[in-house]
Amino acid sequence: KRRVTTGDGTAVGYDRLVLSPGIDFHLEALPGYDEAASETMPHAWKAGAQTLLLRRQLEAMPDSGTVAIAIPANPSRCPPAPYERAGLIAHYLKTKKPRSKVLILDAKDTFSQQRLFEKAWKELYGDMIERIALSQGGRVTSVDHATRTIVTEFGNYTPDVANVIPPQRAGRIAGIAGAADATGWCPIDPVTFESKLVKNIHVIGDACLGGGIPKSAAAASAQGKACAGAIVNLLAGRAPETPRLTGVCYNIVAPGYGFSLAANYQPRGDIFAEVEGGATSPVDAPPELRAREAAEAQRWFETITADTFG
Repeated sequence: KRRVTTGDGTAVGYDRLVLSPGIDFHLEALPGYDEAASETMPHAWKAGAQTLLLRRQLEAMPDSGTVAIAIPANPSRCPPAPYERAGLIAHYLKTKKPRSKVLILDAKDTFSQQRLFEKAWKELYGDMIERIALSQGGRVTSVDHATRTIVTEFGNYTPDVANVIPPQRAGRIAGIAGAADATGWCPIDPVTFESKLVKNIHVIGDACLGGGIPKSAAAASAQGKACAGAIVNLLAGRAPETPRLTGVCYNIVAPGYGFSLAANYQPRGDIFAEVEGGATSPVDAPPELRAREAAEAQRWFETITADTFG
């Protein structure tokens, strides 16, 4: 019926609907993890109460304690972010609780900007951060929040603080609209962002299956603008233009220490593919460049926030 109903019962008709539902957690994919578990083993992957809970746990942890970060396989929201979090937690521990450590339990063997992260960790934090990759048995298979136990393929861990980031899928409204497929994500036409499952619905941001384009704020912003342009052309009876999207990802691993990855994306078949013209920070950059990129990250955040919310 091309109608959206809001929480107060108001019905709004549409010609074209844009969904940007973000993510939800695929809790069935991680036995033992549910809402109750998140109060003991916070994910802090949706900001607010969870973020503050993780902070309180870090503050209460004794020196010589262990913080474990369980990282899911892709697709997931902002793939480099768990590794950025590891660096920032390590900075806090180095400053306040220097005998502590960060343990990364990873469902992936490789990750975005890996060489930059690993060099920064070693340079700034020595052996404080340890990562167990997928091939080393790092994938988390279940949890027991009553005992704060994380179960992996090759062993169990009971850290002082367990930051468990569950597997993810498109936000719930995408499923209600019929726009999510068996993967839990939303397949789209990369030229118009129109759902391949439901006509006249467009999906942008973390929820869509974008191929090579990451689930990031910069990507979502670029998708929103391109989707708006496509809808204008469709409503006017014109052929939509092929979009070329630019995204940039900044990572801060300590105050004044940042690096970035910029890339361009265009439709290739049914998905987005990375095309030439991107750039990443050099691995052996001097401290002055790391400080400059940290400052640029702050300016980027202020700019995209103003651009999005006014």
